[in-house]
Amino acid sequence: MPAKLKVFRTPIGFHDAYVAAPSQKAALTAWGSDVNLFARGAAEVVTDPALTAEPLARPGEVVRKARGSIADHLAALPASKPRLAPSATPARKTPPRPSRKSLDAAEAALEDAEQAYAAARAAVEAREAAIRRERRELDREHERTAARLEKSRARAEAAYRAAMAAWRDG
Repeated sequence: MPAKLKVFRTPIGFHDAYVAAPSQKAALTAWGSDVNLFARGAAEVVTDPALTAEPLARPGEVVRKARGSIADHLAALPASKPRLAPSATPARKTPPRPSRKSLDAAEAALEDAEQAYAAARAAVEAREAAIRRERRELDREHERTAARLEKSRARAEAAYRAAMAAWRDG
């Protein structure tokens, strides 16, 4: 037994869209809606026999019917405002151009900070180079001193061993 059809209506612009369907979900599908128009109050069930006759004759098909005549639609429009003549158009006062003073000050402060950073970095790099030179000189001096002292120790060790050998033989 086929499901009992109901007629549903939703407004679309100057028309109403009617559809005869077994459920609200089927009506929403026929209208191509992905939101629940019934929950939003934008769709309803129609029971008036004069309005349900055509949709029931074509179940599942969307039937569009105009809401009122063109004269009704035109009458519902707001009255047009009188247009002013070009000379009567009130002159619009343009606002003053925004000041660049704070932007220029911020840019100048940024440039000053960049220059100060560059100078400080150059000074640090110069100190680093001087420290590297000083370290290399210190390393060379240590190597010379260590080599001289190693030779002196080696001579002292040789003299000691010779003295020990003479003492044992003695």
